[in-house]
Amino acid sequence: MNNNPTHNNPNNNFFFNLIDTPSPVFFLIAGPCVIESYEASFAIAQHLKKITEKLGIPFIFKASFDKANRTSIDAFRGPGFKEGLDILNQIKRKLKVPIISDIHLPDQAEKAARVLDIIQIPAFLCRQTDLILAACRTGLPVNIKKGQFLSPFECKNIISKATAFGNHDISITERGACFGYNNLVVDFRSVQILTEMGVPVIFDATHSVQLPGGASDSSAGESKFVPTLSKAAIAAGAHGLFIETHPEPEKALCDGPNSMPLDQMESLLKTLLAIKKVSG
Repeated sequence: MNNNPTHNNPNNNFFFNLIDTPSPVFFLIAGPCVIESYEASFAIAQHLKKITEKLGIPFIFKASFDKANRTSIDAFRGPGFKEGLDILNQIKRKLKVPIISDIHLPDQAEKAARVLDIIQIPAFLCRQTDLILAACRTGLPVNIKKGQFLSPFECKNIISKATAFGNHDISITERGACFGYNNLVVDFRSVQILTEMGVPVIFDATHSVQLPGGASDSSAGESKFVPTLSKAAIAAGAHGLFIETHPEPEKALCDGPNSMPLDQMESLLKTLLAIKKVSG
């Protein structure tokens, strides 16, 4: 498998450009699951920018303005579209970092594109034709999360759908597959299969350890496995990692059980860089 972006980048792909350097490197998409407040989100982004700049890892800040697929009607969803985008825009301008967030409705795409640098399609919506069309028409890079219900082979249909709408700046994020009830497993052959489709492959290390609906009225998770799966993904050739992180996961308003503690991120990233240098 050839992961050299200079050979796999015929369409000037945003994500491939991030790692088009002489030294082997991966890019990082990281941040809290959802915007809890401007202050909390800014602090997380600032910390991540500091450590990624020190380590030479391209960094994209992520946070959702609205978690529209929560298990319970009582679950925290975030500040909403308008306020959430305003918070993301402030972080983008003050820290000068690229921003990614997910949209859920086609009519959100154009307005979100005025702030975001990358639009993300949530896993549960990865086959929604109108949503992909709207995202692709903005001209921004689009990261599509592979649904837990799909094989990697089926992603060729998602990629074909996106490119048919004129956007070739597409990445696919692997985030595990359903395994019985309330559990996910990761088949790391997926990284190679998706890479051979000519797109950058991102591994979502924190949603892959999620236990969907495992806490009855919310999802549970096993964050202790995030480092193990991250190491395997980088060794398998993933171009980027997606990690949700929080200073106090036990107090996070969304997906705390599968979030990586913020104070452990630097150590993990150093280990992953060492693996990347060996694996090439």
